[in-house]
Amino acid sequence: MKTAPIAPASIDFDADGIPYACAFDDRYHAGAGALAQAAHVFLRGNGLPERWRNRSRFVILETGFGLGLNFLATWAAWRRDPARSTRLHYVAIDKHPPTRVDLARVHAAVLAAGDDDTVAVAPLAARLREAWPPLTGDLHRLAFDDERVELLLAFGDAGTWLRRLQLRADAVFLDGFAPAHNPEMWSEALFAALPALCAMAATAATWSVARSVRDGLALGGFEVERAPGFAGKREMTVARFIPRHRPAPVARRQSGLPGARDAIVVGAGLAGAMAARALAAQGLVVTVLEAAPAPASAASGNRAGLVRSLVARDDGAHARWHRAAALQAQRLIAPLVDGRDLGAVPVPGQFGGVLHLGGHADDLQRMAAAWPADLVQALDGQAAEALAGVPGIGPAWFFPGGGWVDPSALVRRILGGDEGGTAAASGIGLRTGCPVAQLQRRGTRWLACDAQGRPQAEADLVVLANAADAARLVPATGDAGSPPCGWRLGLSRGQVTQLPPTLLRGRSLPRLPLARNGYVIPLPDGGLLCGATQSTGDDDTSLRAPDHLHNLAVLQRLAGLRLDLPEPGVLGGRVGWRCHADDRLPLVGALPLDDARPAREGAAGARLSQPRHVPRASGLFVLGALGSRGLTGSALGAQVLAAWVCDTPIPVDTDLLDAVDAARYRARDARRGLASR
Repeated sequence: MKTAPIAPASIDFDADGIPYACAFDDRYHAGAGALAQAAHVFLRGNGLPERWRNRSRFVILETGFGLGLNFLATWAAWRRDPARSTRLHYVAIDKHPPTRVDLARVHAAVLAAGDDDTVAVAPLAARLREAWPPLTGDLHRLAFDDERVELLLAFGDAGTWLRRLQLRADAVFLDGFAPAHNPEMWSEALFAALPALCAMAATAATWSVARSVRDGLALGGFEVERAPGFAGKREMTVARFIPRHRPAPVARRQSGLPGARDAIVVGAGLAGAMAARALAAQGLVVTVLEAAPAPASAASGNRAGLVRSLVARDDGAHARWHRAAALQAQRLIAPLVDGRDLGAVPVPGQFGGVLHLGGHADDLQRMAAAWPADLVQALDGQAAEALAGVPGIGPAWFFPGGGWVDPSALVRRILGGDEGGTAAASGIGLRTGCPVAQLQRRGTRWLACDAQGRPQAEADLVVLANAADAARLVPATGDAGSPPCGWRLGLSRGQVTQLPPTLLRGRSLPRLPLARNGYVIPLPDGGLLCGATQSTGDDDTSLRAPDHLHNLAVLQRLAGLRLDLPEPGVLGGRVGWRCHADDRLPLVGALPLDDARPAREGAAGARLSQPRHVPRASGLFVLGALGSRGLTGSALGAQVLAAWVCDTPIPVDTDLLDAVDAARYRARDARRGLASR
C-alpha cells in the first residue's frame, strides 16, 4: 500500500489571536484557552486523572492531534499526579499536521500567558517540537520521560488509520474541526472503526453534541450522555464503551503476555541489545545470553554502520519498513552519538546526513517533491559535491537525518558493557560465554538450557535474537527437513575494508558517508571504511585480497579515490555473515504454533492464510533476519516486539506488521494450499 503525501496544515490567527485552520475555516480551540479546554473536555470528560491511577499502562486515542495541546495538557497532568500510571501511551491521528516551524510559532503565542498551566506545559512543548518527525504518512513513535510516555503519531486520513492501528484504548479524545467544516472526522466509517480499538469500559469525550456524533457513538456500543460544556457551550458529549456484544478486535495478533515479569533474550548483537532495551523499558527484567565471550561478536561487530532512510517510487512494504525503521533508529541512536544522552560518554559516530549517489537530477527532483525536506533532498552534482567535499560525484539523494555509528560500541552501551552504560540499572543482565543449546517448557515458564540440558536462565518469555542460529532453537514444526516455521532464510558473507589514515594523506576525503550498492564511511581518525562484499555459500573467515579489491572499486566509484592494493597487512577489515529472509524483510513477533498447519479446509484454511490469524506459541518470540540493514531495522523491530509482548499500541500499521510477521511464511503456505485445491 503506497503512502500518500502529507499536506501540512495552513495556520493563521484570527482577530482574537486564536490559531485558525485556513483550509477548514475553523479555530483550533475555544477562545477561553486550549489548555483549559483540554482539561475540561478531554481530561475530566474521560474521568482523568482518576482512571489512570495505580495502573501499569494507560492508552489514549485521539482522532485529531492538531497543535498537540491536548497531548501536552495530558502529559503535564500525568506528571503532576503522584498516583499516575507507570506508563502513558498516547496515539493520535492528523491528516494535516503542522510543520515544526508552525508548531513553534503557534506554541509561542498560545503558551505566552505565563500562568501555572502554561509554565508547566512550555518545556514539554519544546521537547515535542525537538522530536517532531518529518511529515510522512507513517506511524511515528516518539518517547519521553525515559520512555514512560509514548506518543504515536499517525499522519493521514483518520478513517483509514483507524482500520490500520492495533491498540486497546482506555480513553478516546474525539477532537477535530466542527462537523460542518470537516465531516470526514465525524463520519459513520470513523465511528464504526472505534469499537475494535477500545478496551471494555473505555470512555470517550468531545466538545460536540451534534446528533450524528451521539448516534455514531451509540451505534458503536457506547452509552452516551451529555455533560456541562466549556466556555459558553451549554453541553458536551461523554460516553462509556459497554457493548452488548464484544466486537472482534481488528487484526489483533495472539500470544501477547501483558503480565510478563521477565524475559530471556538469546543473542547479544544489535537485535538482542535492542530487544532487551525495549522490553526493559516496558518494565521487564531481561537476561541476555550470548554464546561468544563478548557482545557484538558477529555481524554487529563492524567498526561502523550506516543509518539512513529509503524512498522508492512504488513505496511498497520494503520501502515503508526501512523508512519507518530509519526514523526510529535516528531518534534512538543520534542522542547517544552527539552527546544529548547526558552523563554518558558519546558512542562513536556522526549524524550529519548521508548521500545516496546516482540517478538523473531531474528524476531525483520529481521524486523528492513528494517528500518533506527533513526526510530527503534531491541535489544536483554541484550541490552534492559541495556537501560531500569530493569532486565529480554527480546527483544524489541527501538524507539529512542519517549518519553512522559504531555498532559494537552501541551494543555495549545498551547492555552496560562500557563506560556510561546503564544496563544494570535498567533491568538488563548480560551473560557472555553462555551458549543456549535447547529451550524447554516448564509450566508457563521457559528454560534456556545448555548442551547437557542444564537450565542457564528461566523466564516468562524467550526472544530469539541470534540470527540464523535462531532456527536451531525453534521447536520442531511441519515435516521432517522442512524449514522451521516455513522460514526461507539465507546467509551471505560480507567483508569490509578499513583504510588507515597513513594511506590517505594528501587526498580529498568525503566529509560524510556515501552510499549506492556499497558505502564509504569517513572515520574520526582520518581513515575510511568501505564495502561490503556479498557472497552466499561461503564460510571463509579470512580477509581476502579479491574482496579488498572489490571494496577499493566501491571507494573509487563513490568517492573518486583510486588506490592500488597495498602490501598484505596494510588494509584492515572484518568478515561477518548476514542473515536474511528471501523477501528481505525481518522476522518479528510470536512464533506460530507447532500444529498450525499450512493447509486447512474451508474457513479455517482461509483464516490461516493471513499472518494475523495464525495461532502462536505462548511466550516464544523472534527478532531476526535483519540482513544488511540490522543497524537501521533493529530499533523499530524491537519496539514492535515489545509492544506485541506487552499488549501496548503497535508502532507500525497492521499491513506493515503482516509484512514482517514471523508467521508470514505459514500464511503463504496456507494460501498456496488453498490455491492448489
